[in-house]
Amino acid sequence: MTRILAFVGMPASGKSEASAVLHRKGIAVINMGDVIREEVVRRGLEPTDANTGGVGTDLREKEGRDAVAKRCIPKIREANEDFIGIDGVRSVPEVELFKEAFGDDFTLVSIDSPLEVRFARVMARGRSDDMQDIDALKVRDERELGWGMGEAMKVADIVITNNSTLEEFTEKITALLE
Repeated sequence: MTRILAFVGMPASGKSEASAVLHRKGIAVINMGDVIREEVVRRGLEPTDANTGGVGTDLREKEGRDAVAKRCIPKIREANEDFIGIDGVRSVPEVELFKEAFGDDFTLVSIDSPLEVRFARVMARGRSDDMQDIDALKVRDERELGWGMGEAMKVADIVITNNSTLEEFTEKITALLE
């Protein structure tokens, strides 16, 4: 079986950084947001926050709340790795689908970080689908909470707080690999 370490958390909480830690350790990572971004491109849309969020909502409404996870499972199996990270779980139905597919080899890690800290990270990273002000981050938070992220965070196997230095956070994620 493939061991899965999946990350859930609000936007800019540290999911991508946690995934980068895994990647640096030679662990393959499937980014659930990439699945959405691929669909945005397939639809011929610009990769803005509004388009990315709209496509994410549309997929979940038309294909079910586990739509993105359904698209990730073949990618995980095709990777044929002993250990894989998943960046960006958004709902309990996704968690349930992953647990059904991978059983006890699936571990969900919730990354918790305060709004102000997350907004500072958004301003520093400069992605095309990022928010330009804290109110836009709050709107994105609400959209993702509407997808069921809060419930998914509550069912996590492990909770990590990310409100300090990058080095401290890296140590916390690295400890999960031991």
